[in-house]
Amino acid sequence: MLSSKLHILQRSGGRGLAALGRSAFSTEAKQFPASKQRFIPASGTYPQGFFAGGSHCGVKKNGQPDLAVLLSDRPTTASAVFTTNQFCAAPVQYDRSVLNQAREAREQRVRAVVVNSGCANAVTGKQGLADAQAMGAAGSQLVQKFDAQRGAQSPPGEALVMSTGVIGQTLPIDKIRSGVEAIELDSTHEAWMRAAIAHMTTDTFPKLLSREVDIGGHAVRLAGITKGAGMIHPNMATLLGTVCTDAPIAQAQLDAALSFAVARSFNAISIDGDMSTNDTIAVVANGAAGSWTIGEGSPEFLAFQTALTDFMAELASLVVRDGEGATKFLTIEVTGANSFADAKQVASTIATSSLVKTAFYGQDANWGRILCAVGYAGVPLDTKRVNLAIHPGDGSAPLVLVRSGEPQLPVDEARASEILKQEDMRVRVELGLGSEEARMYTCDLSHDYVSINADYRS
Repeated sequence: MLSSKLHILQRSGGRGLAALGRSAFSTEAKQFPASKQRFIPASGTYPQGFFAGGSHCGVKKNGQPDLAVLLSDRPTTASAVFTTNQFCAAPVQYDRSVLNQAREAREQRVRAVVVNSGCANAVTGKQGLADAQAMGAAGSQLVQKFDAQRGAQSPPGEALVMSTGVIGQTLPIDKIRSGVEAIELDSTHEAWMRAAIAHMTTDTFPKLLSREVDIGGHAVRLAGITKGAGMIHPNMATLLGTVCTDAPIAQAQLDAALSFAVARSFNAISIDGDMSTNDTIAVVANGAAGSWTIGEGSPEFLAFQTALTDFMAELASLVVRDGEGATKFLTIEVTGANSFADAKQVASTIATSSLVKTAFYGQDANWGRILCAVGYAGVPLDTKRVNLAIHPGDGSAPLVLVRSGEPQLPVDEARASEILKQEDMRVRVELGLGSEEARMYTCDLSHDYVSINADYRS
């Protein structure tokens, strides 16, 4: 039986031992803000056949972890969605090419994901593309070492690459190559935590989630890592994130499930309205859960799609909870629309309104700002059918503000104050037109957001 632990270390010049030291940073939750520790898992259930690791390779000048690797012990089916920012970063261009070539060849080529934090490798021209390719090559060489150590005879594997950090600076690619070559990989919870911590930039806590779900009587596991605290706004994808699963699923089915899930999770969050140059969400499936297959249109596919959507929505919510300077977590729920697109448009308009977000930061029940956003969302309405209420996170009675288009006056300011002091709230808008609904997840907008982003590079 193969060991679940793999040390891939450079043996010459003592670099291997140094790399091991760089990987041995603390993963304890107590080092992160007390208010965020409840979102950091103490244990996990991780997909079979995946290994993880994180280290400091030298991208960040402050010595914090800055390199993460996720690796499968067998070929995978991979899918991803990317930013639509026209200044898309070199890693986005590289990953698109890798995935498109795999699709055209109808081959399972992706074996690893290599992520660095501290430098975005965006708007870096030809050098940036060369560095992304070199980063991918380092990941491929790591896969070869992995297979050689296990005595496996697998076809050459490729690596997706992701970068996050300051835009307009080139990668210290030699440091990244050395870091990938010497990284320590493991299948334990601690190893996954190391990888999650290494994703962080302005994040205040690592974002890691795992679970086991039942798909047609089969146990399937999912594990996801994401990062992001600012420059978060939906349009195909909204940040960096990878979901690994041992589900046996073909390319077309994985593409469809990811598209559906992203629209209801990572494409349903907004912090500040800015869309990054690097946004990427990838799902990598290695089929280690068994010899069965999730077929097109089958009950197993629908179950997997639902499980992936719920999982990604929870993972995405961690990003909003760590919004730069955020003090509130807001779920914007729009029901009774004629279409999902209409419901999503109204929810998005509310979620991105600076006036709405600042009102929640100030704990001001200024419901007129919410209704105003509904009105200019560009969706046809019958204003006499609209209902509006704010539901507190503790499950107590909501504050009904508008019923059938009529304001419920006078507003119970004492009750409003009680609700708005809470961290979690749900804004529910009922349009009264149809049966479709959508949700957006957002946060408030505080003084600290300005402070954090005013001196980001310093």
